Amino acid sequence: MDRFRVVAAVACIVFVSSLILIPVASADWAMFHADPSHSGVGTGNPVLSPKLLWNYTTGNQVYSSPAVVDGIVYMDSADGKLYALNATNGTELWNYPTPGTGSSPAVVGGVFYFGALGNIYALNAVNGSELWNYNTIFGDGVYSYSSPVVVNNVVYIGSYDHNVYALSATNGVQLWNYTTGGQVASSPAVVGGVVYVGSYDHNVYALNDSNGAKIWNYTTGGGVDSSPTVVNGVVYIGSQDNNVYALNATDGIKLWSYPTGGAIDSSPAVADDAVYICSANGNVYALNATIGTELWSYATGGSVASSPAVVGGVIYVGSDDGNVYALNAINGTELWSYSTRGGVDSSPAVVGGVIYIGSDDDNVYALGVSPTASPSPTSPNTVFITIWVVIAVVIVAALVFIIFWKRLKTKPQSPQPQPAAQTIYAVTGNE
Repeated sequence: MDRFRVVAAVACIVFVSSLILIPVASADWAMFHADPSHSGVGTGNPVLSPKLLWNYTTGNQVYSSPAVVDGIVYMDSADGKLYALNATNGTELWNYPTPGTGSSPAVVGGVFYFGALGNIYALNAVNGSELWNYNTIFGDGVYSYSSPVVVNNVVYIGSYDHNVYALSATNGVQLWNYTTGGQVASSPAVVGGVVYVGSYDHNVYALNDSNGAKIWNYTTGGGVDSSPTVVNGVVYIGSQDNNVYALNATDGIKLWSYPTGGAIDSSPAVADDAVYICSANGNVYALNATIGTELWSYATGGSVASSPAVVGGVIYVGSDDGNVYALNAINGTELWSYSTRGGVDSSPAVVGGVIYIGSDDDNVYALGVSPTASPSPTSPNTVFITIWVVIAVVIVAALVFIIFWKRLKTKPQSPQPQPAAQTIYAVTGNE
């Protein structure tokens, strides 16, 4: 029994040590507006007293919204380059030249996906080497502002050639395309086997994610540049007819609409039964997600195309007035603002207590608390390796336990000692 106890204790120590010593990455912001549903909601603590941690200067304006995965910031610049930056200190890890301004990236499974001027690319996220590229129908010179979403090894993306594409994430082979009546700058959301996307033909579409067949469409009064957010069976989206719409995700029936004072290119974030969205009239709005009534609005000093992010009860968003704002999600009061030297159309990514965002002043900014607890850049495979190592340790510990438990049960019992023979004397009176 003592040997068994020693082995079991050692196995437990090894298991616990593995959990402590193996690095585990914090929550990521892997694509535009955080996830395939475009919720715009991150995890962790809010950034309440930020400072400039670093900024990186590119060769032109930064409209792209960053993706942050495994301690690396991925983004695009109008200087015709894609960048990978160290999330802790902003140093450049690599860059990749493109034909021109492209979409915001998605980084999934160690691959960087993006669209630029008629092409859709997949790069190795570690070193920036090209894995494949796909040329759209109209070819080079056609803008691809739509940002990709990657679900179940399929890349979904829109293009200015009027199409929505589904491509194999492995090799870029086209699986299907759906042709709308206008340019597609909206970024698809994919939820429950359905692709939701807007088009400049004024429509919001729901397509079967397997074959691209149309399930429904809803016609607004203007072009739909906004990207849909799909939460709890409702599609929330803005239109250039100045309205925010809530549509039933199953059949496209309008549940409500809310008029703002300007065109809406911003995409909504949805959290705690509230919809947060911005308008070209310079306002940030909070609407009741169920009935669409206004909860509050906040006026910035310029048009707002940036899409808000929500973390820990705080709204983060950029404005063309050059500021990044943090607002109380409950009442819209300003908590703080940070001034850049250009308009901020980029949408924030919030990871590990740091806000990453681009500006028209050619810079990417990291604002927040000191990232001492943030992981240094690692291979995108780190998380997978960590999981497998932990699983292996658990299996080994379980095998050790089973082996010694069986040995204990089958161990022969030691014979009990017999009492020593006693000599009986007969005592007579003559002795």
